Amino acid sequence: MTDNSVAFKALIAQCKAQVESALDHWLPAADATPETLHRAMRYSALAGGKYVRPLLVYSTGQALGVTRDALDGPACAIELIHSYSLVHDDLPAMDDDDLRRGKPTCHRAFDEATAILTGDALQSLAFHILASDPSIAVAATQRIQMIEALANASGSLGMAGGQAIDLEADGKGNSMTLEALEYMHAQKTGALIRASVRLGALSHASINETMLAHLDQYAANIGLAFQIRDDILDIEASTDTLGKSQGADIARNKPTYPALLGLDGAKQKALQLHEVALENLATFGDEANALRWISEYIVQRPN
Repeated sequence: MTDNSVAFKALIAQCKAQVESALDHWLPAADATPETLHRAMRYSALAGGKYVRPLLVYSTGQALGVTRDALDGPACAIELIHSYSLVHDDLPAMDDDDLRRGKPTCHRAFDEATAILTGDALQSLAFHILASDPSIAVAATQRIQMIEALANASGSLGMAGGQAIDLEADGKGNSMTLEALEYMHAQKTGALIRASVRLGALSHASINETMLAHLDQYAANIGLAFQIRDDILDIEASTDTLGKSQGADIARNKPTYPALLGLDGAKQKALQLHEVALENLATFGDEANALRWISEYIVQRPN
């Protein structure tokens, strides 16, 4: 990605600015009643971060010729679901973390009850946006497919189910099989990444099933690679670099890819997934370069 790093950094900056502006539009004002809840929602959803999921929405739409304004709603929806999941994941009953994106977690900055309500409210806002955003330029039946895709990715057969399995795996170290670990992370992390790409694709009024299938396979591979890289960074990166507590998975003796494959094996697995992801973009031209850059970024990212 060296030759394209300037273009990729510019794309990240553009997408970040666009989704933050759109989120600012959709989120309730901080001084609207109930003020504490609305301040907590804005604190959590506008906390920065990598915005990988909105970037995937925008980049998928770009690969298909969708205007970026028509992608703002789906990009916001996926980011709000992601933000809600982080707020709840950090709670004392879950991962019990004090830091998120380099700042105190929502329940530390406010309180535990407010954090629970913040997650609830961010989740419902995501679906409101998909249902009502006038800029989403597809037929009602396709808009329903978008809502269905996000609901499936968020629920018990997606992200929430993956988190439940993850909680059950605490303290089990490397006793989990590789197949079970892959299933867990395909749900916990991969489901929302796949949904990001699917929402971007469904924003195209005449998307076909062949394109959807290739894009979904691309997303499935980068989703798993993303989690493997997370496991690697939990070992190699510092707390300051990560913006969250380094070594948290090791401390809780959670099953990870380095624990099962070794550090070098985990890195090799991530690279293999990257290559398969690129193969699924073979029928796309230069308009899909952003998706190629994202795949490379995922296996090389520093945090």
